Order: sequence, then C-alpha cells, then structure tokens
Amino acid sequence: MIGLIILLVYVAIFIVSFLIVRFLVQKTTTDYTALKTVTFGDESAVTSNRVASVVSVLTIFLIWGSFTGSVLIPRFLHAPGPFVGETSFTYTIETPEGARDDATIFVRVMGFGEETVKFEVPPGDGIAKDDAVAMPASRSTTIIYDKNDEVTRKDGARLVAIDGETIGPDIALNTDVGRFALTEKGAITFAPPKGLQMEPIWLPPPEAVVGRVIEIANDGYRDSTLWKHLGYSLFRVIAGFFFGALLGIPLGYAMGLSNWFRGWFEPIVEFMRPVPPLALIPLVIIWFGIGETGKIILLFLASLWIMAISARAGVSGVNITKVHAAYSLGASKIQILRNVIIPNSLPEIFTGARVAMGVCWGTVVAAELVAASEGAGMMIMVASKFQLTDIVLMGIILIGVIGFGIDILMRRLENLLVPWKGRS
Repeated sequence: MIGLIILLVYVAIFIVSFLIVRFLVQKTTTDYTALKTVTFGDESAVTSNRVASVVSVLTIFLIWGSFTGSVLIPRFLHAPGPFVGETSFTYTIETPEGARDDATIFVRVMGFGEETVKFEVPPGDGIAKDDAVAMPASRSTTIIYDKNDEVTRKDGARLVAIDGETIGPDIALNTDVGRFALTEKGAITFAPPKGLQMEPIWLPPPEAVVGRVIEIANDGYRDSTLWKHLGYSLFRVIAGFFFGALLGIPLGYAMGLSNWFRGWFEPIVEFMRPVPPLALIPLVIIWFGIGETGKIILLFLASLWIMAISARAGVSGVNITKVHAAYSLGASKIQILRNVIIPNSLPEIFTGARVAMGVCWGTVVAAELVAASEGAGMMIMVASKFQLTDIVLMGIILIGVIGFGIDILMRRLENLLVPWKGRS
C-alpha cells in the first residue's frame, strides 16, 4: 500500500513538473535545437534537460524525507506518521457463570528510536482489572489482558467485546484506537494506526544516512576508513574492467573482421553472455580461491563478454561505403583498420564500456562477499546482518554516486576522443 502511494506521488510530481517546464519555462527560452527540421529519432536533437534532472533528484529526496519524517523536510510535507502518545480501550470478559465485567487497558505508544518504558496504573475494582502496556510505534503487540484479573482464561473466562463491539477468534475489529484480533490462546493482538511513514529500521531518514557517512569517514568501519573501503571496491572494478576490455576489444574486432574467428568464438561468447556473473562465484572460488585474484577475475568475466560484443557490433556497423571509398583510394587493410574501422567502431565500444562498468559495479558487491575484509560490498553485507539500514543505504548511495561519476567521465572522454559520433 505504501509502495503504491509513493509511486502515485512520484508520477504526480513528474506530470506537474513536465507541464510546468513545458508550458512556462520553455516558452520563455529559445531552444535552437528544438527548431531543427528533423528531431524525432535524431539523437543529436535530444539532450538531457537539466531542469528535469534537478527536479527528479529533488523529487526522490522529497519523497524519501516525507515518508521517513525527515527534519530536512517541512512538517506540512510529511506523510501521516504512526500514532504516538497515550490511548486506551475497554475490554469485556464473561465468566463461566455468565457474569460480565469491564476493565481498561492504557497503552503508551513510543516514537521511533525512543525507549519503551513500562508503567503501571491502579487496577481498580471488579473481576477484571485495569492494566497498562508500553509499545513502539508502527508495531503490533500481544496483550495478556487477564494477567491480574480475578477470573482468567484458565478459569474459563473469555473475552467477548472491546469498546462495546463484539470480538471473537474469527472476528477482528478496526476502531479509531487501532486494530484488534485474538490469538489462538485468546490474548489480544493490538496494532495502533501505523500511518504512512516507514520505520528507520526499514528506511532511515536522509539525515541519518548523512550522519553515518560523517561518522564512518571519521571513525572508520570494521577497522578500515570509509575511503579505504571505497578505494578497494574502485580498484577491483577498474582492474576487472581493464583486463576485460584488454581482451574483449581485440576479440570483438577479430570476430567482426574474420569469419573464422567469428565462427570459433561466437558460440563461447553467446553462451557466456547471458550467464550472470554471480553464478560463477562458486567456480571462481574453487579455481582461484578467496583472495583478490578471484574477485578481480569475477569482474573481468563480467565485463569481457560485453566488451567483445560491443567491439564486434562496432565493426559490423561501419558504413561499407567508407570501406569501399578507402579501397578505391588505394588504402591497405592496415590503413582501413586504423583510419576507418577503429574510429567508426569507437562509439559502440564506449557504449559497451559504460554498460560493462555498470555491470562491474553491480557485481562488486557479490565479489566482496567472498571473504573480503574491505570494500563497499563487504560493508553493506555486514551492516545488513545487524539491520543497520542506514549503513546499507550509505553504501548503496556511494556506489551509485561513484558509478554515475565514472559514467560522466566516460561520456566526457567519448565526446573528446570521438567527436564524430552521430555524424556519418
């Protein structure tokens, strides 16, 4: 239910932002790219809208803060939170002789992160006695309502109503106080209104994650600094990608230029391409052990097939008229390779490199599960065992930010080295 609400909020903000930019911002600016005669399907006419990028990031941050009760978000934008405070309900018991009596359960619901402290109330008179319960917000609790009653369930008494409404083993109640149901043994299961905000154990607010970044950057985690963890992960990714590209690109060129090489290696490449790198972990452990070599080889295999296929596609996509023109001018095969095939295949190779780098970042977490003592993946996995969701989110965000930064650098490098991309 919460997930559906979050999705609807995101879609609504997307539509509103699109309409505002479309009909207000763009009407007051001159976009010469949009004046091109042919734009639909023309990649050179489609560039990233920076306003949309900023609004997208702010929207995700806003939704995150709103559904976690963040102090960084104005309170009027917070999603309804769980009930916190004191409430009560009255239950009615019936003795085996048919006598009935009422008593009140006072409930103190503590906020997220607050210590649950027990408290007592006067029991009152009668067969049923008043009692008190303390519980955390957004949770349910089992209430042994008759622990101090004069006649208990063991004596044959049974619970027949809550706040005047009939309840039984197959009857659940939803009231303004909360939801009530009976366990198999007749105790009360009580859940106060949960609202729409998520518990920190499931999704901590942004400031908690930022606090963890500062804490681990200063004090470290598991005997290593944050920068050491990230450095190990980055080294493994770059090393695995480097060796994958070093072998994959020549292999792809060979498959694109030679029928024999293509026939020989295509079954291997096409067989290994759909195999997820995670499936290779047991084999990598058996063959190469649990040291750094095994982790780098796993990342090497994750990038190898992608780079080989992108290089092969780059060669196959070279405009044949350019090759014929070079031959007509007397160019040798080496000159055609150097001046025609390689330059025209570089855009595909850079695209494959960006995909391969993303796959390597996605695989490094699994690679660092293999007895790693440092690395962002190790940090995430260890934190997950202790339900330290803020550290898990911190690691995920840092991996994403670093991966996005690398992708930007590769795009800049592509623009610098392959300025002819998109021009035939």
